[in-house]
Amino acid sequence: MPIRPFALALTSYLLTASPLVAQQAATADTSRTDSARVTRAARELERVRVTAARSRYVARTSRSSTRTDTPLRDVPQAATILTREAIADQSMQSMADVVRFVPGVTMGLGEGHRDQPTIRGNSTTADFFVDGVRDDAQYLRDVYNADRIEVLKGSNALAFGRGGGGGVLNRVTKTAGWAPQRTITFEGGSYDHGRGTVDVGQAFNERVAVRLNGMLEHSGGFRDRTDIRRRGINPTATILAGSGTEIQLGYEHFGDERTVDRGIPSFRGAPSPAPATTFFGDPSVSQAHAHIDGGNVTLQHVFGAAMLRNQTRALHYDKFYQNVLPGAVTTDGAQVALTGYNNATDRAGLFNQTDVTTTVTMGGMQHVLLGGGELSRQRTDNLRKTGYFGATATSLTVPFADPTRLTGVVFRPSATDADNHSVANVAALFVQDQVTFSPQWQAVAGLRVDRFALRFHNNRTNEDLARNDRLVSPRAGLIFKPVDAMSLYGSYGVSHLPSAGDQFSSLTATTETLKPERFANYELGAKWDPTTALSLTGALFRLDRSNSAAHDPLDATRTIQTGAQRTTGLELGATGQVTGAWSVVGGFSSQRATIVNATTAAPAGATVPLVPRTTISLWNKLQLSPTLGAGLGVVRQSSMYAAIDNTVTLPAFTRADGALFITLPANLRAQLNVENLLDRSYYATAQGNNNILPGAGRTVRFSLTAGI
Repeated sequence: MPIRPFALALTSYLLTASPLVAQQAATADTSRTDSARVTRAARELERVRVTAARSRYVARTSRSSTRTDTPLRDVPQAATILTREAIADQSMQSMADVVRFVPGVTMGLGEGHRDQPTIRGNSTTADFFVDGVRDDAQYLRDVYNADRIEVLKGSNALAFGRGGGGGVLNRVTKTAGWAPQRTITFEGGSYDHGRGTVDVGQAFNERVAVRLNGMLEHSGGFRDRTDIRRRGINPTATILAGSGTEIQLGYEHFGDERTVDRGIPSFRGAPSPAPATTFFGDPSVSQAHAHIDGGNVTLQHVFGAAMLRNQTRALHYDKFYQNVLPGAVTTDGAQVALTGYNNATDRAGLFNQTDVTTTVTMGGMQHVLLGGGELSRQRTDNLRKTGYFGATATSLTVPFADPTRLTGVVFRPSATDADNHSVANVAALFVQDQVTFSPQWQAVAGLRVDRFALRFHNNRTNEDLARNDRLVSPRAGLIFKPVDAMSLYGSYGVSHLPSAGDQFSSLTATTETLKPERFANYELGAKWDPTTALSLTGALFRLDRSNSAAHDPLDATRTIQTGAQRTTGLELGATGQVTGAWSVVGGFSSQRATIVNATTAAPAGATVPLVPRTTISLWNKLQLSPTLGAGLGVVRQSSMYAAIDNTVTLPAFTRADGALFITLPANLRAQLNVENLLDRSYYATAQGNNNILPGAGRTVRFSLTAGI
């Protein structure tokens, strides 16, 4: 898309969607006359600049793992945090981009329409959070309004509730503050890529500040006949409402419309020899849309030595996808089968979280005490239809050499297609104590109890099902600090997943009676900050998944809960500035994830798919001069299986990325990012044996950022 029409479209969209920009511009001169406001804003801006200069890629504290503001080296859990500077320097725009440099996480294809990471050997579509609140619908997220992305690994239900067996991904969004924000970015590149973002913020006075983040994108894809249209707008406000009270308000509308691309099939145990750009199926009907609206109110009040924090978030998801996709290739490699279906999901959720935190000293020991609860309600309607090629045929065989075609497919319900209505209610209570015994020894211990109640109605059969679970999730960790800049820790955490699936859509008369799956994480780790701007981490872990469904060996018609999976591994991470001019983000992971007791999906000994034995990633940014910087990133991933049957292998690959950064006059910054610098062929990920996604060839993006 030409940059000038794109700029005009973005500007028009943002000004139409929010009058705050125009209002801020009209009041700018007036606000500058308020000397107190200017002084406060200047001090805040200077603090931000100093912090960014000292630790551009490093986050020092987080409240996500413990629900209290805690230094990361005092958190007994492996975590990788990507700051907004790291996100911007690598031109990250999706969650798949984010996890590229996160050890222990692999992003799946997600059927071409959703984020689906595998974290420590556990695939999930529901372990996503925004500012600590569940964001569990199936769609492809954007990071335009992210202040940072936190990837917390290992089971930790105390902080996040059900699921999170392998870990969670939490987006911390940008919020209004008293430091002025004035940036707008226009970006173009390969495959008709066009994207623009804006971030503007203004303090109205000493008590009220507002901020607006927006994004508009229309891009093609490297695969034939694919495109993406995205838009997002996220206004926020912060209000100081009296002594010790702060209120944060936010609203986001996000839309994503795209071609659903299911990749290429396999052949003889490997990705088929089809050209990387070949679309298998019918692109005219393979389309998806996701429309998300969410509002948020957060209240913080300090009274004495305690702080109350209450957060309420209301969300609505409208998601639809439809596709015609490849299946198996014939033994002679001449033909391939196509099938199709569509799926519509409408979900509304309301969440309320309350935390009370206080610090007390007893017996010479300091305790940070946390108590709180969560209430939530999620209503979901789901409808699936099967694709028919003619009167009764549900598959169509086409030449392997010519698989992109109009199929005349018609979608209508079949006898087994889902047509469900469900309501999930959660009530939870939790307590936690972070105790400091001495300057060298600390501990974290807590317990969460959830009551999970699901009511499920099958509209097609008029069947009503229900399950009620009491989920008890302990968490404990011991921390030893030989010096202030280093910590050694051991931890144990438990999470549960009720037997209704990530999306509440798989409840049956059988699974209604099954116990929740259980995830137990055992971890030993070390964290060291050799300087104020560099953080090094390491963790050894074992994660056991139990209570998985299995076939009864004495009666194949019965299901029992003896299935189990184990993931063991080592993770190393490095984030921050090695020198004043050299910044890094990288990691190493060695994992082994296997079925230890047979499940309904695989026998004992099978290797879990999309878990490479080793991954190595390192992003480097060098500031060559005050006006010129360069980046170089390398990702090495060993081979992995595409599916649990272990019959198709995705080969190992190495990919290199590069970047140039130029500071220009008039507060401008130019940036050039080149992905797959050496134009290597590789296969990035999969969704089973016959939906394999080739990696893009050399991809160039150029952006210009202006301080306005």
